[in-house]
Amino acid sequence: MGRGKLVDVEVMLYWASSMTRKGLYPILSLSKTVYEKGISLTKKAMKQVESRLQRNPLLPKWHILIQPL
Repeated sequence: MGRGKLVDVEVMLYWASSMTRKGLYPILSLSKTVYEKGISLTKKAMKQVESRLQRNPLLPKWHILIQPL
């Protein structure tokens, strides 16, 4: 598929599914759930989420590895 703009869901899913890490492909699923705005986690719940995140020091906002439960 080469380079192109991520203009629709099919293109984005194809692009994401073609990525690999150490020879492994991601498992993807599309969620069409609409979430309410303004909902936030408690500090305790957020700490549990953050404990699973490994941030790249060069790109801490964008390059995050999420460890499975």
